Amino acid sequence: MNPIECIKMAVATLTADKLRSSLTMLGIVIGNASVIAMVGIGQGAQNYTLNKLDSFGPNRLLIFSSRDDSEGFISEQRGLVLSDAEAVKTQVPAVRSAAPVIENNLLISYRNNQTYTQVKGTTPALREIRNLIVDRGRFFDASLMRQSSSVVVLGAELAEKLFDRENPIGKDIQIKNTSFQVIGVMLAKGSFAGENEDNVAYIPITSMATQIDSRKSAFGTPISHIQAAAKDKQNVRVAAFQITNLLTRLHGRKDFVVVANKSFQELVSQVTGVLSLMLGAIAGVSLFVGGVGIMNIMLVSVTERTPEIGLRKAIGATPRAILAQFLVESIILSVSGGLIGTAIGISGVAIVGVLTPLQPSVPIAAIALAVGISGGVGLIFGVVPARRASQLDPIIALKNS
Repeated sequence: MNPIECIKMAVATLTADKLRSSLTMLGIVIGNASVIAMVGIGQGAQNYTLNKLDSFGPNRLLIFSSRDDSEGFISEQRGLVLSDAEAVKTQVPAVRSAAPVIENNLLISYRNNQTYTQVKGTTPALREIRNLIVDRGRFFDASLMRQSSSVVVLGAELAEKLFDRENPIGKDIQIKNTSFQVIGVMLAKGSFAGENEDNVAYIPITSMATQIDSRKSAFGTPISHIQAAAKDKQNVRVAAFQITNLLTRLHGRKDFVVVANKSFQELVSQVTGVLSLMLGAIAGVSLFVGGVGIMNIMLVSVTERTPEIGLRKAIGATPRAILAQFLVESIILSVSGGLIGTAIGISGVAIVGVLTPLQPSVPIAAIALAVGISGGVGLIFGVVPARRASQLDPIIALKNS
């Protein structure tokens, strides 16, 4: 039989009972839509997470104090001190910049408005390391830091809490009963992984150490952690190695932890990639169910059309022509369902992109693969009913009509 005639006949047969054909395609439609949506949303979640991490500083390294009990007892800890940050900045070749941080949750008030929030004493270098952008006013500079000036820069959310719509620049706020003048407000950055830079107050680390947190140790001014930036992404691991060697030599033991932002990005990329594959595989089960549905309906169709098959064989139709007829019908059902499901899935991904901060995207390869697999499902699950139809004895088929 001519392939075009075979396709025309298959289309005519399927459109003769539109409800049955639509219900048969439903499993493939749901399967393809689910696969496309899961892949797209998974890709969007991965992009969103990586972009957020990148916005906090793609080359950033964090150095924290840790307790060292490797020798069976916990000895007196040196901890990180202000001079460690200076050593990292000046003695580590792979590091471009380093900023010490002293942080505490403190009560901040302005007139009748007050809130507990995180106050960070740091240096101007933190702004570059963390990609912080000043929206209004300015960030404190090295001169203000050397003078231990009572100035503060507010996160966007914190400024709104304290001042509502009032311009905060030049106003005085109270931090732990000490007056600080607002000189800047940061551009809103959003929160991520429990870290909200918009609800933070930044003050010079010298002011923090002398006016707010006056703790001292035998080794110097204690700090909460050090944030550093490698010269580029290729030097992140080298910088982490060099920092570890330097601080271990200075401290006499490894009583700290170095964490690279790049490591987080790689871990997140791997985890979200695996989750996307798992979600896609789970959604792909519906394709299998849809294939079983096609096989079931086609077997019923073979039984119902036994007289037609017998008559066609009696007037000369070959088993191969009958086989092709039923295979084409199965493939048309599955490919049509695949295309409809793909369109629904892409529409769903687009809606998610509009309603959420995710940046979902569906690779062209994923679309082609999904449609190709749906066609393959129709071919595979259509073989059994097609073979049964092609092997019918025309005499028995006509006798049972």
